[in-house]
Amino acid sequence: MESTAMARSLLSLTPPNSTFSLSRPRSALPLLPPSRSAISPSNPKFSISISRSSSSDGAVTVEEKIPIEKQFPPFPSIMDINQIREILPHRFPFLLVDRVIEYEAGVTAVGIKNVTINDNFFPGHFPERPIMPGVLMVEAMAQVGGLVMLQPEVGGSRDNFFFAGIDKVRFRKPVIAGDTLIMRMTLVKLQKRFGIAKMEGKAYVGGEVVCEGEFLMAMGSES
Repeated sequence: MESTAMARSLLSLTPPNSTFSLSRPRSALPLLPPSRSAISPSNPKFSISISRSSSSDGAVTVEEKIPIEKQFPPFPSIMDINQIREILPHRFPFLLVDRVIEYEAGVTAVGIKNVTINDNFFPGHFPERPIMPGVLMVEAMAQVGGLVMLQPEVGGSRDNFFFAGIDKVRFRKPVIAGDTLIMRMTLVKLQKRFGIAKMEGKAYVGGEVVCEGEFLMAMGSES
């Protein structure tokens, strides 16, 4: 009640439909509601914004500002790197999938590749402007495709899964160090008799498509 009374007293100094705010650096935001002393003008330890409602009761709303480091939830983890290593035969420096965030065996998978300046291809591509090679983006997408198909319930084998063709590949934007490459691979057609899978893939950075194409994969059985 005291906080509301104080907010109303502050609003009495401002014209209708205006906003009054008290702020401090976002990093100091408490997780609990502020006390009266926390929003005192002489001790601004809490960032709030106070606005007058247009309703007849003159309601007051208080909005907390969330620090930017707390605004983005982490990616889910359907498969971690250890589970990925159990399925894919690839190893350093050619394992290009760090996590799977969505998965349906034999249908689709979404994987992520954290692109860092420590990736082994950046010293040569290019020293002055580190850009992820397009062929490695395609390879990373194909590995996500492998995660879709190389499962016991699908009948795939990690000992026999290769490119059979790549069509309609387009690179829309460069991928640079610091980006998170998000790749979705979806099965379009499977010919079990010939062991051929056709897949569509798209890769994104920040919600924008950076690479897309159609993939043909040759599958085999361990026998």
